[in-house]
Amino acid sequence: MHAFEYHRPASSKDAVSLVSKKPEGRYLAGGQSLVQAMKLRLSSPSDLIDLSALKDLTGIRTSGSTVEIGAMARHAEVAGSAEVKKAIPALAALAGTIGDRQVRHMGTLGGSLANDDPAADYPAAALGLGATIHTNKRKIEADKFFKGLYETALEPGELITSVSFPVPKRAAYMKFKNPASRFAMVGVFVADFGGKARVAVTGAGPSVFRQAEMEKALSAKFAPDSVAGIKVKPDGLNSDLHASPEYRAHLITVMARRAVEAALK
Repeated sequence: MHAFEYHRPASSKDAVSLVSKKPEGRYLAGGQSLVQAMKLRLSSPSDLIDLSALKDLTGIRTSGSTVEIGAMARHAEVAGSAEVKKAIPALAALAGTIGDRQVRHMGTLGGSLANDDPAADYPAAALGLGATIHTNKRKIEADKFFKGLYETALEPGELITSVSFPVPKRAAYMKFKNPASRFAMVGVFVADFGGKARVAVTGAGPSVFRQAEMEKALSAKFAPDSVAGIKVKPDGLNSDLHASPEYRAHLITVMARRAVEAALK
């Protein structure tokens, strides 16, 4: 690990001001990805701006049609939140499947979205629910947020402050996880908004993406058999020692069917 300066700002405004003065500085949320990359010397920020003490980036608030979650909310908080369980149980369930207990008590919603790991779970929820990512500068629709492998629409120094999730009629997330890391080899989030369905896939490609054919089928009829026969093309899907593109394509259909079944229970 390379040497760096550590900062613990008192507010998000101070954090943004600090990073603007440190071109090679990075925000530190839960540290579940960044610290590991630093240990391997894959990342060498000059400064770390620790966000863990910022109360203005925490909290879970619900209205009749929206759940807004602070960027520094830990996965375990979302998984255990009575408000989230009542409004969007699929989101709470998804948070409860991330990593292990240590990861869930350290990792954060904002950190996960900003990192945009191709196998992360939260991007599937954000895209599948059509969430809005709030930053210190603007609001970004999930459809415009995820750009590619570890790439988002965030500008240098821009800070995620909270995420608003629309409440669906029903939703569910199913993933085929790597048994060691528990990352999604393929994960599918389905959401029914009453005649309009959204389907988001993580783990299969360089970044999370929507599956238009399945969305059209589920919008017409939200039932497992609507997606069971859809054959996904393997073109552009990930290939590694865990799974081929063809296998991941097959898993998309399997996980989508299982997610719809779970949403209907």
